[in-house]
Amino acid sequence: MTIQLTPDAPLVIGSHRFSSRLIVGTGKYASYEAMQHALDISGTECITVAVRRERLIDAAGKNLLDYIDTKRYTILPNTAGCFTADDAIRVARLGREILKQMENPGADWVKLEVLGDKKTLLPDPVATLEATGKLVADGFQVLVYTSDDPVMARRLKEAGATSVMPAGSPIGSGQGVLNPNAIRICLEYLKDGDADYPVIVDAGVGTASDVTIAMELGADGVLLNTGIAHAKDPLCMARAMQMACESGRLACLAGRIPKKLYATASSPLDGTIAGE
Repeated sequence: MTIQLTPDAPLVIGSHRFSSRLIVGTGKYASYEAMQHALDISGTECITVAVRRERLIDAAGKNLLDYIDTKRYTILPNTAGCFTADDAIRVARLGREILKQMENPGADWVKLEVLGDKKTLLPDPVATLEATGKLVADGFQVLVYTSDDPVMARRLKEAGATSVMPAGSPIGSGQGVLNPNAIRICLEYLKDGDADYPVIVDAGVGTASDVTIAMELGADGVLLNTGIAHAKDPLCMARAMQMACESGRLACLAGRIPKKLYATASSPLDGTIAGE
């Protein structure tokens, strides 16, 4: 007998819908060819491109866009490398114009990053909130990279963010989800009265188990880059991240058993049938 699982709902972020809940970056790969293959294996349908940092033409004369199937992937431009609200807004508008020329559906949204300093790459909360409000007013669907502070997460949603993206840990650190309780509270605050509001865990993923943990906590998706790009075998890691995202989502939907201090026998000790 074949048992069919109930199909999962798509990931909906503003006007965009995806089957995959994994969003993957395009930076830091050893080559564009490696990036292309990793994206394919990961199963992602949405990829991020840093408008400010990415060189569309590399030293060998290769164009990044030649290695991206723009009909297969929705591009999410991001403002990585920006340290002021004004700079982030300028870069967001530049990304929008580039994608309009490409006729890519990603022209209407942006992943907003406004960083506080170059050492920690932590978000500047004041500038992030300011930029969010201005970009929303300018017609963007704004996905906001932020810390795992639940109060700031709620304020960003109130400012009109299409999705709030709390960090699991600092960008590129590979430390995974350092404070799961903070992520839980972020989810509670952001989904209060709006269960379908998309919350994406962004940054700090080092390996597949980090993705699974984020999804089991109830995140709607995970955004990552370095965890794949800098793995010893990026292609194997891309597959692992895909499977981890799917298994974590299934576990969340299934509902884990409660944690108990003492053992509970799998088979009843008194000889009765379970449920009697």
